Amino acid sequence: MRMYDIIEAKRDGHELTDEQIAFFVRGYVAGKIPDYQVSALLMAIFLRGMTDRETTTLTLEMMNSGDVVDLSALPGTTVDKHSTGGVGDKTSLAVVPMIAAMAPGEVFVAKMTGRGLGHTGGTLDKLESIPGFNCSLAEDAFIGCVRAHGGAIIGQTGNLVPADKLMYALRDVTATVDCIPLIASSIMSKKLAAGSNCILLDVKVGSGAFMKSVPDAIELAETMVAIGEGMGRRVEALITNMDRPLGRNIGNALEVAEVIDTLAGHGPDDLTHEAVMLASELVALTGICSRNEAERRARAVIADGSALAKLKEIVAAQGGDTRVIDDPSLLPQAALSRTVTAPRDGFVAHIDTEQVGIASAQLGGGRLKIDDDIDHASGIELLKNYGEAVREGEAVAVLFANDERKLAEGAATFEAAISYAGAEPPAEPLLYATVTRDGVQRA
Repeated sequence: MRMYDIIEAKRDGHELTDEQIAFFVRGYVAGKIPDYQVSALLMAIFLRGMTDRETTTLTLEMMNSGDVVDLSALPGTTVDKHSTGGVGDKTSLAVVPMIAAMAPGEVFVAKMTGRGLGHTGGTLDKLESIPGFNCSLAEDAFIGCVRAHGGAIIGQTGNLVPADKLMYALRDVTATVDCIPLIASSIMSKKLAAGSNCILLDVKVGSGAFMKSVPDAIELAETMVAIGEGMGRRVEALITNMDRPLGRNIGNALEVAEVIDTLAGHGPDDLTHEAVMLASELVALTGICSRNEAERRARAVIADGSALAKLKEIVAAQGGDTRVIDDPSLLPQAALSRTVTAPRDGFVAHIDTEQVGIASAQLGGGRLKIDDDIDHASGIELLKNYGEAVREGEAVAVLFANDERKLAEGAATFEAAISYAGAEPPAEPLLYATVTRDGVQRA
């Protein structure tokens, strides 16, 4: 069997056999197949697609390319949450401590997460804004942290789904990110290998998401739910709006500060709403309580401070400097800033959220090339979001960077991404649909 023939077969629109998929995944992980051939196959898959069987086979081969975590020693139900990626989407940082505080001793959040991909931010990059935070716990230490504190957040361990780790980096720089079979296999291979019983998928849709339309987002969600349920896990997906940034802050340290604010009860309404919704759905998915009771608990742990205390506890357990929880100004701070103002009276009528994400990356907060370093202090504070009124000359956003060239480049992209109108635009929902093993329920 030759990799050349596999690339040619998919290029010409043929269905790959289980053996061909196994050959390319195992050969790539073993270092026998070079990046350039895998890049060519990824582009062929992007252009030609995959059948349900191919996608399931790819997922299972990726899952079994390394270690599979055994969480059976934990005394309760294990849960995991994943977002397909968005701009300003820092919900994992809020949801993990919320759930740990909502159901102590009953529900355990064993969260493995990734870095920035394309124009979207990565949870690991955000967490590494906290001085000393260790995202690379060994498996025993990870499970011990989850058992002791109810939750932990780490990156993929060295031998957990190595096939995805390799392909993830290639997809980021070869324009093959937004492809349903590749997204589904990437996400579900990691979620299944991470070992949790219940998985909640937050599938973003809109200008700032990889899925640009609700039907495409539902198709992706159905694919992932079917894969997970077929492997004996409880899986549910929410289709949520990413036609506007989530919250006010975009960029790593800025987003950590906003999560701290949210868990203290002072966060923006949209971020608070989504964090409560996700935490509630995931706890309810375990079956320990009703959806209404789960929502009551989610709101209560914010109101009584226990979710923020749990975040501080988890940060301490993973070696982070807990002083930042009490004083977010201790997070990395940028040396340079620029204020963007409204050119006219009116309303923020449209935000090209993908371009806002690109602007944040240009400022230094993301990767434009595979080997780029992250500037944790850079990013955007959005003072006006979609639908909000503005006056001519009023501040719309403040941009932060540590390099004048990057600041100018990011500012130009950001300003072009915002549109204004004289009339107030229509309100948009935060939730479009819920996808379960029983089907699709529109919001």
